[in-house]
Amino acid sequence: MAESRGSKPAKGKKAEGLVYKGHPLRRVGNFIYYGSMADEYIILMQTLDARKEKDLDVATRVSIQLQYTDPDQTREQVVKKSQKESLYTAMDLAFVWLTRALEGK
Repeated sequence: MAESRGSKPAKGKKAEGLVYKGHPLRRVGNFIYYGSMADEYIILMQTLDARKEKDLDVATRVSIQLQYTDPDQTREQVVKKSQKESLYTAMDLAFVWLTRALEGK
């Protein structure tokens, strides 16, 4: 039986889950949360349309929102929003928005 490399966390360490370009990624139904709730901003993506390709649903329209994470924020919670035609292009835009927002640009 072959040993699987990288499948188990080191002793005493907790598994982190999915990470994309240094930020955590969580999926809940059609929603994907990108970033940490401990930070000032997070990205919310929602699959609006999808097509069937073999056994998989492939996103064909994705909504992207840069949001404040503070629920007591007096300003509007959504800072930026857009739509893209694939999850790949949505993830690239999400990374740029989140990185710039967290750097204060």
